[in-house]
Amino acid sequence: MKNIVVLGSTGSIGTQTLDVVRRHPDKLRCVALAVNSRVETALDQAREFGVTHLAVGDEARRGTFNEDELAVTYGADAVEALCLLEEADVVVNALVGAAGLRASYATLQAGKVLALANKESLVVGGDLIMPLARQLDEASGFQHFLMPIDSEHGAIYQCLLGENPREVTRLWVTASGGPFRGRTRAELTGITPAQALAHPTWNMGAKITIDSSTLMNKGLEVIEAHHLFAMSYDRIAVVVQPQSAIHSMVEYSDGSVKAHLGTTDMRIPIQFALSYPERWDAPVQPLDFRTLGSLEFAAPDEDTFRCLALAKQAGTTGGTLPCVMNAANEVAVAAFLAEEGSYLGIAECVEAVMDAHRAAGVQRVESIAQLQELDTWARETARKNVR
Repeated sequence: MKNIVVLGSTGSIGTQTLDVVRRHPDKLRCVALAVNSRVETALDQAREFGVTHLAVGDEARRGTFNEDELAVTYGADAVEALCLLEEADVVVNALVGAAGLRASYATLQAGKVLALANKESLVVGGDLIMPLARQLDEASGFQHFLMPIDSEHGAIYQCLLGENPREVTRLWVTASGGPFRGRTRAELTGITPAQALAHPTWNMGAKITIDSSTLMNKGLEVIEAHHLFAMSYDRIAVVVQPQSAIHSMVEYSDGSVKAHLGTTDMRIPIQFALSYPERWDAPVQPLDFRTLGSLEFAAPDEDTFRCLALAKQAGTTGGTLPCVMNAANEVAVAAFLAEEGSYLGIAECVEAVMDAHRAAGVQRVESIAQLQELDTWARETARKNVR
């Protein structure tokens, strides 16, 4: 029996994680939940799964409901504290944005397994997170203290099992292309949030869906892959695979390529991260190759979808530039969703903030406090550059 903590339990990944727990009550037990503000939904989840600890990130919700016998705490520190619970074995970090970094760091510091769905933990703080994970792996021999929940990275992880990392020549990160695949920049003028939220294959939260449409999500995943698999950027390629049947591929020195295929449902990578080294019964209907039809491949259009190129620039430069890039993107996406900024303005805002940081001097990553300070600066700068 594994005891798990779910951070971001009311979001897309969080609710699907709890569905996996619901399907395997003999193998998984949820001991704590964290949410930002959707307390009523979290209370229903806590009652169903018999959870005794609930952390609410939004301090404004304090005292707004009857806590009954549930231990409820508030604020960012309360969310982080759940990662330290003695009874917890695995922490599923499904928090949105840079706020997830502190929780990831605390989880590994506490010697817990981190099932990571929060991209920004590695995009912003990969230089801090990965050394911790490697130390734990080396000390225990377990080798799997950081399990990626992301569909693409979970796929690469599985394609690498049993292989010699020195024989890997390329990681292929697949992209659906989003709802605007094939359009020109001129055709993206005037795009509305409703149009951008209509993803063709995946059901995700609003922020990640917008990132998918701009291809920023792929850029973040390239940076993640660099950290997770210790792979240089020139050996990580993005390929558009519209059917989303191939979740990623690994190419080897003899020309062989391993591809991970499956149904487009996040419960599959979530369950694998929680079940490893075992494989449990499929949580969804398996893919039927007889009805799949054709598989298409194409190069991403980085001139039209400039967020991918900007993210790759940030990753290649390294240091604190990915932190600044990520914060600017979060602000620009939020402004677009609030109809305060334009769709094409997302990339323009991100580039302006990256240029300002380059001018000031990119720094070596040294601490979470340093990253939080730069994150604040980048957000303030981004708000002045919303377009």
